[in-house]
Amino acid sequence: MTAHVIADDAEALAVAAALAAEFRPGADARDRERRLPRAELDRLSRSGLLAVTVPAEHGGAEVSAATVAEIFRLLGSADPSLAQIPQSHFVYVNVIRRQGTPGQRKFLFAEVLAGRRLGNAQSEAGTKHVQDIRTRLTPRPDGSYVLTGVKHYSTGALFADWIPVLARAEDDDLHVAYVPWDAPGVTVVDDWDGMGQRTTASGTVRLAEVPVPADRVVPHHLTFQGPQLHGAFAQLLHAAIDAGIAGAALAEAAAFVRTKSRPWFESGTESAAEDPLLIQRFGELALRVRAAEALLREAARTVDEAGADLTDDSAAEASIAVATAKVTAAQAAVEVAGALFEVAGTRAALDSLNLHRHWRDARTHTLHDPVRWKIQHIGRYVLSGTRPPRHGLL
Repeated sequence: MTAHVIADDAEALAVAAALAAEFRPGADARDRERRLPRAELDRLSRSGLLAVTVPAEHGGAEVSAATVAEIFRLLGSADPSLAQIPQSHFVYVNVIRRQGTPGQRKFLFAEVLAGRRLGNAQSEAGTKHVQDIRTRLTPRPDGSYVLTGVKHYSTGALFADWIPVLARAEDDDLHVAYVPWDAPGVTVVDDWDGMGQRTTASGTVRLAEVPVPADRVVPHHLTFQGPQLHGAFAQLLHAAIDAGIAGAALAEAAAFVRTKSRPWFESGTESAAEDPLLIQRFGELALRVRAAEALLREAARTVDEAGADLTDDSAAEASIAVATAKVTAAQAAVEVAGALFEVAGTRAALDSLNLHRHWRDARTHTLHDPVRWKIQHIGRYVLSGTRPPRHGLL
Protein backbone atom coordinates (compact mmCIF):
# COMPACT_ATOMS: atom_id res chain seq x y z
CA MET A 1 0.00 0.00 0.00
CA THR A 2 1.21 3.48 -0.88
CA ALA A 3 0.14 6.19 1.55
CA HIS A 4 0.14 9.95 1.13
CA VAL A 5 2.29 11.82 3.65
CA ILE A 6 0.38 14.71 5.23
CA ALA A 7 2.45 17.85 5.73
CA ASP A 8 0.86 19.71 8.65
CA ASP A 9 -2.12 20.26 10.94
CA ALA A 10 -4.12 22.22 8.38
CA GLU A 11 -3.85 19.48 5.78
CA ALA A 12 -4.68 16.82 8.37
CA LEU A 13 -7.92 18.60 9.29
CA ALA A 14 -8.85 19.11 5.65
CA VAL A 15 -8.29 15.43 4.89
CA ALA A 16 -10.30 14.38 7.96
CA ALA A 17 -13.23 16.62 6.97
CA ALA A 18 -13.21 15.23 3.43
CA LEU A 19 -13.08 11.63 4.65
CA ALA A 20 -15.88 12.22 7.16
CA ALA A 21 -18.07 13.55 4.34
CA GLU A 22 -17.14 10.51 2.26
CA PHE A 23 -17.84 7.97 5.03
CA ARG A 24 -21.06 9.51 6.42
CA PRO A 25 -23.53 8.36 3.70
CA GLY A 26 -22.66 4.68 4.13
CA ALA A 27 -22.63 4.56 7.93
CA ASP A 28 -26.30 3.58 8.24
CA ALA A 29 -26.00 0.62 5.86
CA ARG A 30 -22.72 -0.56 7.38
CA ASP A 31 -24.33 -0.59 10.82
CA ARG A 32 -27.59 -2.17 9.64
CA GLU A 33 -25.86 -4.96 7.71
CA ARG A 34 -22.81 -5.19 10.00
CA ARG A 35 -20.67 -4.67 6.94
CA LEU A 36 -17.09 -4.32 8.14
CA PRO A 37 -15.41 -1.16 6.81
CA ARG A 38 -12.36 -2.70 5.14
CA ALA A 39 -12.54 -0.46 2.08
CA GLU A 40 -13.01 2.62 4.23
CA LEU A 41 -10.04 1.71 6.42
CA ASP A 42 -7.87 1.23 3.35
CA ARG A 43 -8.99 4.67 2.23
CA LEU A 44 -8.05 6.03 5.65
CA SER A 45 -4.61 4.41 5.42
CA ARG A 46 -3.92 5.73 1.91
CA SER A 47 -4.94 9.24 2.97
CA GLY A 48 -1.98 9.46 5.36
CA LEU A 49 -4.22 10.40 8.26
CA LEU A 50 -3.03 7.47 10.38
CA ALA A 51 0.55 8.77 10.32
CA VAL A 52 -0.01 12.38 11.36
CA THR A 53 1.45 11.91 14.86
CA VAL A 54 4.72 10.42 13.60
CA PRO A 55 7.52 12.77 14.76
CA ALA A 56 8.89 15.23 12.24
CA GLU A 57 12.38 13.78 12.57
CA HIS A 58 10.99 10.53 11.16
CA GLY A 59 9.13 12.21 8.31
CA GLY A 60 5.71 12.75 9.90
CA ALA A 61 3.62 15.85 10.44
CA GLU A 62 3.78 15.56 14.26
CA VAL A 63 0.42 17.30 14.61
CA SER A 64 -0.95 18.60 17.90
CA ALA A 65 -3.28 16.76 20.25
CA ALA A 66 -5.88 19.41 19.37
CA THR A 67 -5.69 18.35 15.73
CA VAL A 68 -5.94 14.65 16.57
CA ALA A 69 -8.97 15.29 18.80
CA GLU A 70 -10.71 17.19 16.00
CA ILE A 71 -9.89 14.42 13.52
CA PHE A 72 -11.61 11.91 15.80
CA ARG A 73 -14.58 14.20 16.42
CA LEU A 74 -15.08 14.59 12.67
CA LEU A 75 -14.79 10.86 11.99
CA GLY A 76 -16.97 10.08 15.03
CA SER A 77 -19.71 12.34 13.72
CA ALA A 78 -19.68 10.41 10.44
CA ASP A 79 -19.30 6.82 11.67
CA PRO A 80 -18.40 6.13 15.33
CA SER A 81 -17.41 2.53 14.62
CA LEU A 82 -15.00 3.59 11.92
CA ALA A 83 -13.59 6.28 14.22
CA GLN A 84 -13.10 3.81 17.07
CA ILE A 85 -11.03 1.34 15.05
CA PRO A 86 -7.87 3.54 14.78
CA GLN A 87 -8.05 4.88 18.35
CA SER A 88 -5.62 2.24 19.58
CA HIS A 89 -3.44 2.80 16.50
CA PHE A 90 -2.75 6.36 17.66
CA VAL A 91 -2.24 5.28 21.27
CA TYR A 92 0.35 2.66 20.34
CA VAL A 93 2.12 4.98 17.93
CA ASN A 94 2.49 7.18 21.01
CA VAL A 95 3.97 4.27 23.00
CA ILE A 96 6.65 3.83 20.33
CA ARG A 97 7.39 7.55 20.46
CA ARG A 98 7.82 7.58 24.24
CA GLN A 99 9.45 4.22 25.00
CA GLY A 100 10.77 2.79 21.76
CA THR A 101 14.49 2.52 21.04
CA PRO A 102 15.88 4.51 18.08
CA GLY A 103 15.82 1.33 16.01
CA GLN A 104 12.24 0.51 16.96
CA ARG A 105 11.13 4.05 16.14
CA LYS A 106 12.85 4.03 12.78
CA PHE A 107 11.30 0.71 11.72
CA LEU A 108 7.78 1.10 13.13
CA PHE A 109 7.34 4.75 12.16
CA ALA A 110 8.32 3.81 8.60
CA GLU A 111 5.61 1.14 8.70
CA VAL A 112 3.02 3.70 9.88
CA LEU A 113 4.06 6.22 7.21
CA ALA A 114 3.61 3.50 4.60
CA GLY A 115 -0.02 3.11 5.68
CA ARG A 116 0.31 0.08 7.94
CA ARG A 117 -2.27 -0.13 10.70
CA LEU A 118 -1.74 -0.95 14.38
CA GLY A 119 -4.51 -2.82 16.17
CA ASN A 120 -5.05 -3.58 19.83
CA ALA A 121 -4.83 -6.61 22.09
CA GLN A 122 -4.86 -5.40 25.66
CA SER A 123 -8.10 -6.17 27.55
CA GLU A 124 -8.78 -9.61 29.01
CA ALA A 125 -11.99 -11.23 30.22
CA GLY A 126 -12.45 -13.18 33.43
CA THR A 127 -9.63 -11.47 35.30
CA LYS A 128 -9.93 -9.62 38.60
CA HIS A 129 -10.06 -6.17 36.97
CA VAL A 130 -9.00 -4.34 33.82
CA GLN A 131 -5.42 -3.90 35.02
CA ASP A 132 -5.05 -7.60 35.83
CA ILE A 133 -3.11 -8.59 32.71
CA ARG A 134 -2.22 -12.30 32.56
CA THR A 135 -0.84 -12.62 29.03
CA ARG A 136 2.81 -13.59 29.40
CA LEU A 137 6.05 -12.80 27.60
CA THR A 138 8.43 -15.67 28.34
CA PRO A 139 12.11 -15.15 27.47
CA ARG A 140 14.01 -17.65 25.34
CA PRO A 141 17.76 -18.38 25.53
CA ASP A 142 18.46 -16.35 22.36
CA GLY A 143 16.95 -13.18 23.90
CA SER A 144 13.64 -13.40 22.04
CA TYR A 145 10.26 -14.13 23.65
CA VAL A 146 7.24 -16.38 23.42
CA LEU A 147 3.85 -14.72 23.86
CA THR A 148 0.87 -16.61 25.32
CA GLY A 149 -2.61 -15.42 26.27
CA VAL A 150 -6.14 -14.53 25.19
CA LYS A 151 -7.38 -10.99 24.60
CA HIS A 152 -10.90 -9.62 24.29
CA TYR A 153 -12.42 -6.34 23.04
CA SER A 154 -9.52 -6.20 20.57
CA THR A 155 -10.70 -3.27 18.47
CA GLY A 156 -8.71 -2.92 15.28
CA ALA A 157 -6.95 -6.28 15.45
CA LEU A 158 -8.96 -7.81 12.62
CA PHE A 159 -7.89 -5.01 10.28
CA ALA A 160 -4.33 -4.58 11.55
CA ASP A 161 -0.93 -5.15 9.99
CA TRP A 162 0.62 -5.07 13.46
CA ILE A 163 -1.10 -6.04 16.71
CA PRO A 164 0.32 -4.37 19.84
CA VAL A 165 -0.14 -6.86 22.67
CA LEU A 166 -0.07 -5.82 26.32
CA ALA A 167 1.71 -8.51 28.33
CA ARG A 168 3.72 -9.10 31.48
CA ALA A 169 7.29 -10.38 31.49
CA GLU A 170 8.90 -12.59 34.15
CA ASP A 171 9.40 -9.60 36.46
CA ASP A 172 5.65 -8.86 36.10
CA ASP A 173 6.34 -5.51 34.43
CA LEU A 174 4.08 -4.44 31.57
CA HIS A 175 5.43 -4.53 28.02
CA VAL A 176 3.95 -4.04 24.59
CA ALA A 177 4.86 -6.63 21.97
CA TYR A 178 4.32 -5.49 18.36
CA VAL A 179 3.27 -8.67 16.56
CA PRO A 180 2.49 -9.08 12.83
CA TRP A 181 -1.13 -10.09 12.30
CA ASP A 182 -0.01 -13.22 10.44
CA ALA A 183 2.63 -14.34 12.95
CA PRO A 184 2.57 -18.07 13.82
CA GLY A 185 0.23 -18.70 16.74
CA VAL A 186 -1.90 -15.56 16.26
CA THR A 187 -5.63 -16.07 15.71
CA VAL A 188 -8.03 -13.13 15.41
CA VAL A 189 -11.69 -14.10 15.91
CA ASP A 190 -14.50 -11.83 14.70
CA ASP A 191 -16.90 -12.64 17.55
CA TRP A 192 -17.90 -9.11 18.63
CA ASP A 193 -21.70 -8.89 18.95
CA GLY A 194 -22.23 -5.56 20.72
CA MET A 195 -25.55 -3.81 20.29
CA GLY A 196 -23.65 -0.69 19.23
CA GLN A 197 -20.30 0.04 17.60
CA ARG A 198 -21.33 -2.95 15.52
CA THR A 199 -18.63 -2.75 12.85
CA THR A 200 -15.55 -2.32 15.05
CA ALA A 201 -14.96 -6.10 15.05
CA SER A 202 -13.79 -5.79 18.67
CA GLY A 203 -13.40 -9.53 19.07
CA THR A 204 -10.92 -12.03 20.46
CA VAL A 205 -7.19 -12.46 19.84
CA ARG A 206 -5.66 -15.81 20.77
CA LEU A 207 -1.89 -16.01 21.23
CA ALA A 208 -0.48 -19.53 21.28
CA GLU A 209 3.28 -19.49 21.85
CA VAL A 210 3.78 -16.64 19.43
CA PRO A 211 7.49 -15.99 18.70
CA VAL A 212 8.48 -12.34 19.29
CA PRO A 213 11.94 -10.90 18.51
CA ALA A 214 13.47 -8.82 21.30
CA ASP A 215 13.44 -5.69 19.15
CA ARG A 216 9.63 -5.83 18.86
CA VAL A 217 9.08 -5.47 22.62
CA VAL A 218 8.69 -2.06 24.27
CA PRO A 219 8.89 -1.53 28.08
CA HIS A 220 5.51 0.07 28.64
CA HIS A 221 5.83 0.03 32.44
CA LEU A 222 8.38 2.84 32.18
CA THR A 223 5.60 5.10 30.88
CA PHE A 224 4.06 5.32 34.34
CA GLN A 225 7.20 5.88 36.39
CA GLY A 226 7.10 9.64 35.88
CA PRO A 227 4.78 12.37 34.59
CA GLN A 228 2.93 11.00 31.56
CA LEU A 229 0.19 11.87 29.08
CA HIS A 230 -0.46 8.34 27.85
CA GLY A 231 -3.84 8.04 29.55
CA ALA A 232 -4.88 11.62 28.86
CA PHE A 233 -4.15 11.26 25.15
CA ALA A 234 -6.00 7.94 24.88
CA GLN A 235 -9.03 9.28 26.75
CA LEU A 236 -9.04 12.48 24.70
CA LEU A 237 -9.74 10.41 21.59
CA HIS A 238 -12.60 8.58 23.32
CA ALA A 239 -14.07 11.94 24.36
CA ALA A 240 -13.79 13.15 20.77
CA ILE A 241 -15.74 10.14 19.48
CA ASP A 242 -18.48 10.77 22.07
CA ALA A 243 -18.65 14.45 21.10
CA GLY A 244 -18.94 13.37 17.47
CA ILE A 245 -21.82 11.02 18.27
CA ALA A 246 -23.63 13.78 20.18
CA GLY A 247 -23.24 16.26 17.33
CA ALA A 248 -24.39 13.75 14.73
CA ALA A 249 -27.46 12.79 16.76
CA LEU A 250 -28.44 16.44 17.17
CA ALA A 251 -28.04 17.10 13.44
CA GLU A 252 -30.11 14.01 12.55
CA ALA A 253 -32.84 15.02 15.02
CA ALA A 254 -33.01 18.54 13.60
CA ALA A 255 -33.20 17.28 10.02
CA PHE A 256 -35.95 14.82 10.95
CA VAL A 257 -38.05 17.43 12.74
CA ARG A 258 -37.66 19.90 9.87
CA THR A 259 -38.65 17.44 7.15
CA LYS A 260 -40.63 14.52 8.57
CA SER A 261 -42.26 15.37 11.92
CA ARG A 262 -45.82 16.63 12.28
CA PRO A 263 -46.59 19.43 14.75
CA TRP A 264 -48.45 18.51 17.92
CA PHE A 265 -52.02 19.73 17.50
CA GLU A 266 -51.92 21.89 20.65
CA SER A 267 -48.92 23.88 19.41
CA GLY A 268 -51.00 25.82 16.89
CA THR A 269 -48.04 25.84 14.47
CA GLU A 270 -47.83 24.83 10.83
CA SER A 271 -44.69 22.75 11.31
CA ALA A 272 -43.00 20.82 14.10
CA ALA A 273 -39.94 23.04 13.76
CA GLU A 274 -42.06 26.02 14.87
CA ASP A 275 -43.32 24.34 18.06
CA PRO A 276 -41.96 26.51 20.93
CA LEU A 277 -41.55 23.51 23.21
CA LEU A 278 -39.46 21.69 20.61
CA ILE A 279 -37.43 24.84 20.01
CA GLN A 280 -36.74 24.98 23.75
CA ARG A 281 -35.65 21.36 23.84
CA PHE A 282 -33.36 21.75 20.85
CA GLY A 283 -31.78 24.72 22.55
CA GLU A 284 -31.09 22.61 25.64
CA LEU A 285 -29.59 19.80 23.56
CA ALA A 286 -27.45 22.23 21.59
CA LEU A 287 -26.03 23.51 24.87
CA ARG A 288 -25.00 19.98 25.81
CA VAL A 289 -23.29 19.41 22.46
CA ARG A 290 -21.53 22.78 22.43
CA ALA A 291 -20.31 22.30 26.00
CA ALA A 292 -18.89 18.89 25.08
CA GLU A 293 -17.13 20.31 22.02
CA ALA A 294 -15.75 23.29 23.95
CA LEU A 295 -14.42 21.13 26.78
CA LEU A 296 -12.88 18.77 24.22
CA ARG A 297 -10.96 21.67 22.67
CA GLU A 298 -9.90 22.91 26.10
CA ALA A 299 -8.70 19.45 27.12
CA ALA A 300 -6.71 19.05 23.91
CA ARG A 301 -5.09 22.46 24.45
CA THR A 302 -4.15 21.43 27.98
CA VAL A 303 -2.59 18.19 26.74
CA ASP A 304 -0.53 20.12 24.19
CA GLU A 305 0.64 22.59 26.84
CA ALA A 306 1.57 19.76 29.20
CA GLY A 307 3.50 18.04 26.43
CA ALA A 308 5.58 21.15 25.93
CA ASP A 309 6.53 21.28 29.63
CA LEU A 310 5.79 17.92 31.24
CA THR A 311 5.77 17.93 35.04
CA ASP A 312 3.67 16.21 37.68
CA ASP A 313 1.51 19.33 37.89
CA SER A 314 1.05 19.82 34.14
CA ALA A 315 0.30 16.12 33.65
CA ALA A 316 -2.32 16.28 36.41
CA GLU A 317 -3.94 19.36 34.83
CA ALA A 318 -4.11 17.54 31.50
CA SER A 319 -5.64 14.40 33.01
CA ILE A 320 -8.28 16.39 34.89
CA ALA A 321 -9.11 18.47 31.81
CA VAL A 322 -9.52 15.33 29.71
CA ALA A 323 -11.58 13.62 32.42
CA THR A 324 -13.88 16.66 32.48
CA ALA A 325 -14.26 16.55 28.71
CA LYS A 326 -14.85 12.80 28.71
CA VAL A 327 -17.57 12.92 31.36
CA THR A 328 -19.36 15.76 29.58
CA ALA A 329 -19.09 14.21 26.13
CA ALA A 330 -20.24 10.79 27.33
CA GLN A 331 -23.28 12.25 29.06
CA ALA A 332 -24.09 14.44 26.07
CA ALA A 333 -23.84 11.53 23.62
CA VAL A 334 -26.24 9.34 25.59
CA GLU A 335 -28.69 12.17 26.36
CA VAL A 336 -28.84 13.69 22.89
CA ALA A 337 -29.02 10.33 21.11
CA GLY A 338 -31.89 9.32 23.38
CA ALA A 339 -33.63 12.69 23.06
CA LEU A 340 -33.67 12.27 19.28
CA PHE A 341 -36.80 10.12 19.72
CA GLU A 342 -38.34 12.52 22.21
CA VAL A 343 -38.20 15.43 19.76
CA ALA A 344 -38.77 13.48 16.53
CA GLY A 345 -41.81 11.55 17.68
CA THR A 346 -43.27 8.08 17.11
CA ARG A 347 -42.15 7.64 13.52
CA ALA A 348 -38.52 7.99 14.53
CA ALA A 349 -38.82 4.70 16.44
CA LEU A 350 -39.32 2.68 13.25
CA ASP A 351 -36.60 0.08 13.10
CA SER A 352 -36.35 0.57 9.34
CA LEU A 353 -35.04 4.12 9.87
CA ASN A 354 -32.22 2.85 12.12
CA LEU A 355 -32.10 6.12 14.03
CA HIS A 356 -31.39 4.14 17.16
CA ARG A 357 -27.87 3.51 15.89
CA HIS A 358 -26.78 6.82 17.47
CA TRP A 359 -28.00 5.77 20.91
CA ARG A 360 -26.65 2.22 20.54
CA ASP A 361 -23.23 3.59 19.59
CA ALA A 362 -23.27 6.14 22.42
CA ARG A 363 -24.43 3.66 25.04
CA THR A 364 -21.85 1.07 23.96
CA HIS A 365 -18.86 3.35 23.52
CA THR A 366 -19.39 5.23 26.80
CA LEU A 367 -19.10 1.91 28.69
CA HIS A 368 -15.41 1.83 27.78
CA ASP A 369 -14.45 3.18 31.22
CA PRO A 370 -16.73 4.45 34.00
CA VAL A 371 -17.22 8.21 34.20
CA ARG A 372 -18.11 7.89 37.89
CA TRP A 373 -14.44 7.35 38.69
CA LYS A 374 -13.40 10.32 36.57
CA ILE A 375 -15.79 12.48 38.60
CA GLN A 376 -14.17 11.14 41.80
CA HIS A 377 -10.71 12.18 40.61
CA ILE A 378 -11.98 15.60 39.55
CA GLY A 379 -13.56 16.11 42.97
CA ARG A 380 -10.41 15.12 44.87
CA TYR A 381 -8.30 17.38 42.70
CA VAL A 382 -10.59 20.37 43.38
CA LEU A 383 -10.97 19.76 47.11
CA SER A 384 -7.50 18.68 48.17
CA GLY A 385 -5.24 19.10 45.16
CA THR A 386 -4.78 15.34 44.96
CA ARG A 387 -3.24 14.49 41.61
CA PRO A 388 -4.95 11.71 39.65
CA PRO A 389 -3.16 8.34 39.56
CA ARG A 390 -0.79 7.44 36.77
CA HIS A 391 -2.54 4.85 34.63
CA GLY A 392 -3.70 4.55 31.05
CA LEU A 393 -7.40 5.17 31.72
CA LEU A 394 -7.20 8.77 32.94
